[in-house]
Amino acid sequence: MICGIDEAGRGPLAGPVYAAAVVLPRDFPSDCLNDSKKLSRSQRTKAEVFIREKAFFGIGFADHEEIDVLNILRASLLAMQRAFTVLKQTYPTLHIDETIVDGLYIPDIEFPCRAVVKADASVPAVMAASILAKQERDRVMTEYARLYPNYGYEKHKGYPTRLHVQRIAEFGPSPIQRLTFRVKRNQTG
Repeated sequence: MICGIDEAGRGPLAGPVYAAAVVLPRDFPSDCLNDSKKLSRSQRTKAEVFIREKAFFGIGFADHEEIDVLNILRASLLAMQRAFTVLKQTYPTLHIDETIVDGLYIPDIEFPCRAVVKADASVPAVMAASILAKQERDRVMTEYARLYPNYGYEKHKGYPTRLHVQRIAEFGPSPIQRLTFRVKRNQTG
C-alpha cells in the first residue's frame, strides 16, 4: 500500500497551499488518474468524487500567513505533514508500506518516505493526491472570491495572471495576499 503525497498552490500570489495524502486500495482503477494539471476541471471533479468514495485520504493546508513566515517550501512541507497526520488519525489501522512525495523534499513525518520528481505523473497514489489538493484549493479560492470580489480569485485562483496583478495594483494587497511574494514587472504589462 503506497501513500502518495502532493501539494497545490506553491506558485500563487495569494491564498493557502494545500496538500493531500492518499492511499489507494489495491483494486483502484487508476485509468481516471493523471497529474491534476493535465486534467480538465470536469475530469478532476469526476476523479475527485471517485477518489473520495474509494480511497483513504487526508487533506491539510498552510495559510498565507504561515507561507510568509516559513517560506513557500517549508509551508508546503507543513501542509503535507498535516495531510499525512489527518490520514493517519482518520484511518488509524491503515497499513502503509511506502510513502512517496512528489518533488525533491519530504515532510517531517514519522514514517519512511521518499521524494520522487514528477511522481504526480507516474505514481497513481500521488496523482490522486494531486487531484484532491488542487480541487480543495480551488474550492477555497472560489470562497475567497465571494469575500474579496475585487480580486477575481474565482478566475485565477491567486496565480500571477495579468488580471490578478492589475487588481493588486488597483486595490492593493487583499487580506489573503502572500506579502513576501513579489510581482514581476513583466506580469503587469
